[in-house]
Amino acid sequence: MAHTATWWLRHWMAAAENVVAHLAAIAVGFAMMVLGLGLGVTMIMLPAGVVIGLAGAAIFVGGIFARVTPRDNQP
Repeated sequence: MAHTATWWLRHWMAAAENVVAHLAAIAVGFAMMVLGLGLGVTMIMLPAGVVIGLAGAAIFVGGIFARVTPRDNQP
């Protein structure tokens, strides 16, 4: 009985960790895109703004589509 309860809790904790990781990546990516946009407005910080904004876009898209846990059936 305790084994079943432990497995159930472990399963839901892993699922919650995946959701939190995705949400954190989305939030960080969005913040970096906004920061890059703000830096890109000034002509002096334009190169840094482009790099930060593109890195933020990559993290944002990765947070939406990336797979956090490894697949079980890997060869």
